[in-house]
Amino acid sequence: MSAITYKPGKQPHPREYRMIFKNIDREGWDPSIATYIADGGYEQLRRALQMDPKAITEEVKKSGLRGRGGAGFPTGVKWTFIPPNNTKPVYLICNCDESEPGTFKDRYIVHQDPHQLIEGMVISCFAVGAHTAYIYIREEFPEAAIILENAIAEARAKNFVGPNVLGSGFDVEIHVHRGAAAYICGEETGLIESLEGKRAYPRIKPPYFPAALGLYMCPTIVNNVESLCHVKHIIERGGDEYAKLGVPRNNGTRILCVSGDVRNPGYFEVEVGKLTMRELLYDICGGPKEGREFKAVIPGGSSSKILRCDETFTLRGQGPDGTDKQISFWDIPMDFDSLAACGSMAGSGGVIVMDNTRKMSWVLNNLNQFYAHESCGQCTPCREGSTWMRKISDRIVAGKATPKDIETLESVAYQIDGRTICAFGEASSWPVEAIIAKYRDELLAETSEANEDLALNPEAEAQRRFLQEA
Repeated sequence: MSAITYKPGKQPHPREYRMIFKNIDREGWDPSIATYIADGGYEQLRRALQMDPKAITEEVKKSGLRGRGGAGFPTGVKWTFIPPNNTKPVYLICNCDESEPGTFKDRYIVHQDPHQLIEGMVISCFAVGAHTAYIYIREEFPEAAIILENAIAEARAKNFVGPNVLGSGFDVEIHVHRGAAAYICGEETGLIESLEGKRAYPRIKPPYFPAALGLYMCPTIVNNVESLCHVKHIIERGGDEYAKLGVPRNNGTRILCVSGDVRNPGYFEVEVGKLTMRELLYDICGGPKEGREFKAVIPGGSSSKILRCDETFTLRGQGPDGTDKQISFWDIPMDFDSLAACGSMAGSGGVIVMDNTRKMSWVLNNLNQFYAHESCGQCTPCREGSTWMRKISDRIVAGKATPKDIETLESVAYQIDGRTICAFGEASSWPVEAIIAKYRDELLAETSEANEDLALNPEAEAQRRFLQEA
């Protein structure tokens, strides 16, 4: 293979390890199947079809691949949850909803390298025994949906998709399903409800774990775009060799999407855990903008808890001889376990950076407005609480809040947390809990006891006038 060159201004940073994003912004590259095959595309599918399906699952388990969509659950282990005595059809769903604020990686794969995804999906279908697969893509990706449809047609014409794939006797069809642009459809059971043509209300787990009771009450594997792309590379390298990338329990590469107040925002594919927060923000992203200082980071998409840049953390049992280890914010390794130990999460890889020009009340209100708008409304704590939180933060940024409002806002957040069917409750409440806990003084400084007599909203003002006139 000739050396890869990239478009001017799009060259990978030396600290990157391009695998999934190898072909993104590559000179002379296009999303056609001819280009993909000329670069060795679908060779891993040929190899996989010669393997026992269970052996593929074992390779994925040995690789240590964890889901790249948010939860970080081991992909190979998830595949084994299909009941062994199952007699129903098995389905595979690719979650291409990518609705987490701060995340913008999957769309690049779909736009520029769709056959990598299709090859990963067909291998995965063969491994889990699925003969029908769906790519659930959000409405805001209209061009991406067309690209995928065309790529699937190309793959079918070459017998990589369809009946008797490459003469193996294995049949598989892939369908593109366009969602209606709801954040909740990124949650796997909400996605399944939507795919079935119903309102996207998430299901209760248990009993409705998709691997047992998923699409049409049949076993269903739901994986993220990036996760499915990794499968072909695991087949190419072998599970043990793939596991050498990254650090223990955090294997392979992952794509970090950095946005906000940095000099060089963008997407960067790195080995998991081989990069610290300092190296990411300073070495790769060029540091803060002129005359500014970093203030806070949301490390895994908007639903992960915010981290202050002046914090220190205790990692339990990670020091010499199993002792506790103290690290600063800047020394946090960018992996699943370290970020969790620091009170946040790696999530979808969306790193949102804020400098000292950002008011935390504005950040809080921005997040609250999003989650109040996106709540599906099924659970009362989330439906009512997310709107209450938005109304309170509206008052804070308008300068109409009282100190008691901060207490009320915090109380509402904790009343949502852990009291909903799906994780949307935590997604909406965790940012509020963390921002208040870490920036309480800053928020209180924007409140005033003098605001006690202000009407909270037009309805309250009308009620007060009615009572005064009675």
